[in-house]
Amino acid sequence: MRNLPGLLLLALLALPCRADERPNVVFLLSDDQCVYSMGCYATPGVETPHLDQLARDGMVFDNHYDTTAICMASRANVMTGMYEYKTGCNFEHGALLDEHWQKSYPVLLRRAGYMTAFAGKFGFEVTHQPGKKGVLPESDFDRWGGGPGQTFYATAKNPSMAKYAEEYPHSTLSYGAFGRDFIRDASKSDQPFCLSISFKAPHMPATPDPVFDHVYSGKTFTKPANYGRQYGEHFSKQSRQGRQYERFHSWNYSDKYDEVMATYYQQIYAIDVAVGMIRDELARCGVEKNTVVIYTSDNGFMCGSHGYGSKVLPYEESSRVPLIMFDPRHDNSGKGLRCESLTGNVDFAPTILRLAGLDVPDNVDGKDLSQLYDDPGGTIHESLPLINVWGPAAVHSLAVVTRDWKYIYWPYDDGEFEPTEELYDTKHDPLELTNLAAAGASESDLRRMQKLYDDAAKAWKRDAVAYHNYQPFGEFFTRK
Repeated sequence: MRNLPGLLLLALLALPCRADERPNVVFLLSDDQCVYSMGCYATPGVETPHLDQLARDGMVFDNHYDTTAICMASRANVMTGMYEYKTGCNFEHGALLDEHWQKSYPVLLRRAGYMTAFAGKFGFEVTHQPGKKGVLPESDFDRWGGGPGQTFYATAKNPSMAKYAEEYPHSTLSYGAFGRDFIRDASKSDQPFCLSISFKAPHMPATPDPVFDHVYSGKTFTKPANYGRQYGEHFSKQSRQGRQYERFHSWNYSDKYDEVMATYYQQIYAIDVAVGMIRDELARCGVEKNTVVIYTSDNGFMCGSHGYGSKVLPYEESSRVPLIMFDPRHDNSGKGLRCESLTGNVDFAPTILRLAGLDVPDNVDGKDLSQLYDDPGGTIHESLPLINVWGPAAVHSLAVVTRDWKYIYWPYDDGEFEPTEELYDTKHDPLELTNLAAAGASESDLRRMQKLYDDAAKAWKRDAVAYHNYQPFGEFFTRK
């Protein structure tokens, strides 16, 4: 009996370690994917079976916006949970400062014991000094399949993914394979994991995987009801100064719509297959019931709506994007629920941090989407800013969007242009066919949205970083 304490101690030491029960997270980001591209968003003629199943399993968000609708800035929004004028990161402005990167969700999760992986188009660099070139933070992940700049559709041209090139010569499926392999290895560990994949598709120049040429071969597509230049005549003159306007013709939406859209949808079909690869591996490894999956896009795409191509602009097709979230642990899963509450790309970082049981840094502008998973009729934002300070000065704009309304201000004024405002009732006019600011909106609606806009402009003045030329925009966007 004198040896009983020692025997008990040996017995306890022999027991297997209790695995970390925090949920795994899979965050999937497409590139330039508009809402009008998936079956679960009622797009006629498209095939997205795996994404549609994810929507049925989880929750679909119908009013989700990228607060900056361009790759580099949007990806910094996603990682940090901050608006662009607080990250100081975008094309023509500069890289993300390391002090902000250290508060990003991948860094904080890894620091808290998560095994982390990234593959695909990273989209921005990290620097220690404003105005200086940065580097990719490859060493901040346990497994790396990312690349600089736009990366390549040819897998062999992406050094970190080259080992997949023989079996998956097109990058989209290679990222599915990367995710599959990481899940297989990570599921053997006691650590929870966070997998982030940023697909290059369907970014231009369009380069679909020929394996899927048969999916849309010879098909024609229904054009949205706001397709064509005649439905953009009420837009500001400023909005026509960027490349978005001319690409209606140069990217062949005007004369080869079916051909262009077949290619676009084919690239998204390949993403859908990759999503299936990842979800199949979650099930095969027995971790599907403790893994939260989030799917969205870094910005939308105009695809000929209103007679525009490309993105950047604060209109619906460019700034509103798909969002599906699936938490298999939650009672609201599997009910096919949809959430109409306003959400933004700044919400991903705080959501992922809270899923991991971590505190959210004070600098974050986003909110936890899990609150809406609990209550789809709830509210986490009264309004969100929609920002563009990229491209010609004339096309720079600031907008505010609520669940049901949008106000856009175009401040550029050089004699040829004059400041212009647009107001849309997006609940009753989701195609943005009537500018109520010019068509006699009720005074109360216009004043209410102007007040929200003025508050957003004041926040810019108050919170914008003191570098990368963001401070001057606070005055530029002040309503005249």
